[in-house]
Amino acid sequence: MAEDMKLKLCRYKTAPFDSRFPNQNQTRNCWQNYLDFQRCQRAMDARGADATPCQWYFRVYKSLCPTSWVTAWDEAREEGTFPGKI
Repeated sequence: MAEDMKLKLCRYKTAPFDSRFPNQNQTRNCWQNYLDFQRCQRAMDARGADATPCQWYFRVYKSLCPTSWVTAWDEAREEGTFPGKI
């Protein structure tokens, strides 16, 4: 599985179509992938496993989300005021 994920990451250009978010506005897609990345990182760290699968979420949210949003969310997580459930 790790090889499949590495192959997908090598071919990655931009966020692929996600049927959960069919509309033009991709705000919710951005938010969900940010949360999924944080959850994945936490789960992999807790297991002591390789976090390579988490890179998919990272690349998707990096291509969809404005940098200012990500910076604000990261600061809120550090302060303990982040509204999402991670």
